[in-house]
Amino acid sequence: MPAALPGIKACVFDAYGTLFDYASAAARCRDVLGDRLDALNALWREKQLQYTWLRALQGRHADFWQVTGDALDFALETLGLGDAGLRARLMDLYLTLDAFSEVPEMLRRLKAVGVQTAILSNGTPDMLDAAVRNAGIGDLLDAVLSVEAVGVYKPHPKVYHLAVDRFGIPASAIAFQSSNAWDAYAASAFGMRVVWCNRYGQRPERLPGKPDYEISSLAELPTLIGV
Repeated sequence: MPAALPGIKACVFDAYGTLFDYASAAARCRDVLGDRLDALNALWREKQLQYTWLRALQGRHADFWQVTGDALDFALETLGLGDAGLRARLMDLYLTLDAFSEVPEMLRRLKAVGVQTAILSNGTPDMLDAAVRNAGIGDLLDAVLSVEAVGVYKPHPKVYHLAVDRFGIPASAIAFQSSNAWDAYAASAFGMRVVWCNRYGQRPERLPGKPDYEISSLAELPTLIGV
């Protein structure tokens, strides 16, 4: 069957929410969070992303570990959860997030036919190394790229250019996968081919760019690439 996305030489993936389940940290604290689990997950993620965008606009970069901790502090205070032990536990768990179940096999299929693979993430190198090691997928990735190399967060074009520089191929030969709609649209506007892994039932964005395909699981990606 012909590839829906012909000419792809590399597949590049967002990390959090795309390869790794950011909600799995709080899920392991259900014993403490109880019925506030969903509220914490939603607010923590919302503030985490907001702080990356706001810091990028202000030109006041702080790495993703600090941003993640600041967002967690906001969420815990808002929900009346002041336990320092809980904060430490959640931050430690963020380093060992669960990979989505389809990720290892999907990467193996891509690597088997010579497609290069990489992560392109807001995460710090240490955070990403920990997540990759915990998931056991290090041997299935050719590169792990962090925004720390350019000192600004997505969706700045400098971030997407990291993948172009790393692989030495045009943006149009890279398939970028993200579960975040804003990230998918930004990568498309940059010139990458984009597969939006819409795990969370988001609505289409009103932003420049447009994903080439929308899927609900990365298990569908190899078929689009022609594997």
